[in-house]
Amino acid sequence: MSALSMKSLVATLLMVCGVARSAASPDPLPSWHESASRKAIVSFVSKVTTEGTADFVPLPQRIAVFDNDGTLWAEQPAYFQALFIFDRIRELAPAKPEWKEQEPFASVLKGDLRQALAGGEHALLEMAMATHANTTTEEFEAIATRWITTARHPKTGRLFTEMVYQPMLELLAYLRSHGFKTFIVSGGGIEFMRPWAEQVYGVPPEQVIGSSIKTRYELRNGQPALARLPELNFIDDKEGKPVAIQQHIGRRPLMAFGNSDGDFQMLEWTTSGPGPRFGLLVHHNDAEREFAYDRQSSIGRLDRGLNEAPTRGWTIVSMKDDWKSIFPDPR
Repeated sequence: MSALSMKSLVATLLMVCGVARSAASPDPLPSWHESASRKAIVSFVSKVTTEGTADFVPLPQRIAVFDNDGTLWAEQPAYFQALFIFDRIRELAPAKPEWKEQEPFASVLKGDLRQALAGGEHALLEMAMATHANTTTEEFEAIATRWITTARHPKTGRLFTEMVYQPMLELLAYLRSHGFKTFIVSGGGIEFMRPWAEQVYGVPPEQVIGSSIKTRYELRNGQPALARLPELNFIDDKEGKPVAIQQHIGRRPLMAFGNSDGDFQMLEWTTSGPGPRFGLLVHHNDAEREFAYDRQSSIGRLDRGLNEAPTRGWTIVSMKDDWKSIFPDPR
């Protein structure tokens, strides 16, 4: 066999092997179109995980943080934890007759949720304290678990855990397959998310960071318990997110994912670190398959982020153009 023929044979074998490897390695992000956003993610991950290159990042430093509401699951027509709070008010109302005349509880009991939230963050916080406290952590976990496994979204009729974004589930798994440790950093309640985050997202309780109320160690009937108090401990939103990341993780993340201006400081903190960094915002612009909202929304407002993402090098994901599907297929 001539040298030329041998080279041709080797080239053919290499091509066949390459095709075989491709067929054996399914697309890790099948719900993503081959868009600039997808390419930016894959390119960054390849860059920081390829040994021997200047941008290689060791395993312990591969930290990725994700907002929850509007980033990993939907947040319209109201934050899902707010809907949980409303259901808790209705459940506790028989033992609280004064709520029939006391706002914002009275509006919830009348079904006027818009009026119930008219007081903004203060009103929601007041309702959270009244419905989330005076239980042990174990009791509250059971309450949250019962709700999340039975309650359904008012528009779609899906379980709330089926209102998660399939492309983001794939992204979480993709990052973990490349040695990233994934954390949730959310304005939602830490004790509300922990009971189900591992099953739904693959994120264990110790990697869930959120807002919290104060907790006290005490003995109840001679048994040790952690009692939840009607006092705010920490709000994990806006400037609070980088603080919480430092307190809980102790490392500046390599990648940060959000969807609103409430995530701005988290992305700013992440991407201002030395070396390669990555920030991404999910833009809700798909009214047909999900919801369309951004600059004027009272929930998940994205204004400053849209303005500054291009100059900061952040990726903006268009739900309408970048995602083939939004939610997982119904079971």
